[in-house]
Amino acid sequence: MGATAGEMSWEEIKALFRETDRRFRESDRKFQETERLLKERSEETDRKFQETRELLDRLSRRFGDLGNRLGEFVEAMVEPALVDLFRARGLDVSEVHRRVTSRRGGEAIEIDLLVVDGDTAVAVECKSRLTKEEVERHVERMNKFKRLLPKYADMRIQGAVAGMVVDEDAVEAAQTAGLWVLAQSGETVALRNAPDFSPRVW
Repeated sequence: MGATAGEMSWEEIKALFRETDRRFRESDRKFQETERLLKERSEETDRKFQETRELLDRLSRRFGDLGNRLGEFVEAMVEPALVDLFRARGLDVSEVHRRVTSRRGGEAIEIDLLVVDGDTAVAVECKSRLTKEEVERHVERMNKFKRLLPKYADMRIQGAVAGMVVDEDAVEAAQTAGLWVLAQSGETVALRNAPDFSPRVW
């Protein structure tokens, strides 16, 4: 059984206080060391997170640039073929415009290529890979075409989608929606629509 305070000498009591103080100091030192390590790890985690975010931002910009360049490449590939392809389908194309844009009432529209034949125009969306989702987005674009480009309000407006790689469900979705479908075929571009295809007019 340990000695009670009354049985302990003054020197023993002082030694007990010194030991208790030493243990508190040691505990405090360990606590501060743990706190320092946690702070360092937190700072390291923050630094790595920031580096990762900056890397992702750079990659996103590069992929965005690449996507834009691929889109421009598809436009450059499709544009020369448009005149002959649509003339073969009865559209006497007289004008081809690149990047037709408009902003009105908080809405915006951008048409990659606009083919004009007298009272008819075809709005063409060009993609490196044409998917069903891109087709659906172009239908939405077509639905606001005349509202955002009123100079064409009195014309018959048709829609078309083009791609270097074209998913089969995109072809089906486009034709069901009444859109022309242009796809890479060897060194050139070909229409994927059936000979008796009748395009939707907006």
